Amino acid sequence: MSKPKIVVLGAGYAGLVTTRKLSQKLSPEEAEIVLINKHNYHYESTWLHEVAAGTINPNQARFMLTDAVNPKKVRLIYDSVLEVKRDEQRVVLENSEVTYDYLVVALGFVSNTFGIPGMEEHAFAITDIESSRLIAEHIEYQFAKYASEENPSDDSLTILVGGGGFTGIEFVGELAEKVPQLCKKYDIDRSKARIINVEAAPSILPVFDDDLVTYAKKSLEDRGVEFRIGTPIKECTAEGFIVGDDKELIKAGTVVWTGGVTGNPVLAKSGFELVKGKVNVDADLRVPGEENIFILGDCSWVMDKEAGRPYPPTGQLATQEGAVAADNIAALIRNQPLKDFVFHNKGTVASLGIKDGIGNILDGNKIRGKAAAAMKKVVDDRSLFMVGGPKIVLKKGKFRPF
Repeated sequence: MSKPKIVVLGAGYAGLVTTRKLSQKLSPEEAEIVLINKHNYHYESTWLHEVAAGTINPNQARFMLTDAVNPKKVRLIYDSVLEVKRDEQRVVLENSEVTYDYLVVALGFVSNTFGIPGMEEHAFAITDIESSRLIAEHIEYQFAKYASEENPSDDSLTILVGGGGFTGIEFVGELAEKVPQLCKKYDIDRSKARIINVEAAPSILPVFDDDLVTYAKKSLEDRGVEFRIGTPIKECTAEGFIVGDDKELIKAGTVVWTGGVTGNPVLAKSGFELVKGKVNVDADLRVPGEENIFILGDCSWVMDKEAGRPYPPTGQLATQEGAVAADNIAALIRNQPLKDFVFHNKGTVASLGIKDGIGNILDGNKIRGKAAAAMKKVVDDRSLFMVGGPKIVLKKGKFRPF
């Protein structure tokens, strides 16, 4: 009898943790493990706002998969996933195809514009390393162009950010650090450059209470960030956002949409039943009605039974799902009982730039300022450790000892 083949799609938080845990739990005689990823590297998606602002080098936010996964234990395939043929237990790739006995779908997110006209065509989105690098390069180009033109438009220095959630606010926090540096580099008056955040909801950062939100907003405003809260975006054009019932045009040289994400489009193409772009999975993280398919991370909804709603999609949720999925696949192979997923919330911390932040940690203790900024770095390094191990933390961590 041939040994079972486990195929993991995607090397984000959930996929990479699943793969690493499986290679530790199962011997090569028990199963063949295959990891399929578009690139030969993993990137920390929760660091992408820093890459997009240009406050860290893109290479700091990524590491080679071979630094985290032993190629002798895991077969690595670098290719794009097109479709899952569930009836045939086959994955169609851009350049080949792979069969599976057990499948883990952890393909991450894509930007969701919620149908706002022109957003897809005219706005940047923070979705991966390359898109984030492009934003940083575009922003600096606008400053360089402004400095070299005879009669430049001040609007070209405006950076317009749609969405006041986690990514949007962390991004403007980084911009508040970067924009003064660019003004100094290109000898531009700081007052000429504007950072504007537009949010349709009546508040920003919905995961935090009013006290922390008020602190975050004032901290950012003190450093030059402007907010347009309770302001729905009606349309995005080549010039900027059209907002509100009076159709006001906010002009900008750089427009970035951070207002929402959804599961990878491979899910729909493969015929999975979707709810708001993702798959509702059972408590053991399997697709309902499927014995051998697990869907994790930004591709799935996992129900928080106590709250009566799905857990919010975060990096720590994805890493915890990966560990449980690995346990459950090993249990299936060994004919052992499966476990239900239970999320252990370690707290939530948002950065507001390099030296500022807000957070809820250790059963709701609130932190802000430099303490929160330091805790954010601890959280980032812990994430690196979870997905890559100690060697990756030493190479890429934010508290490196050298």
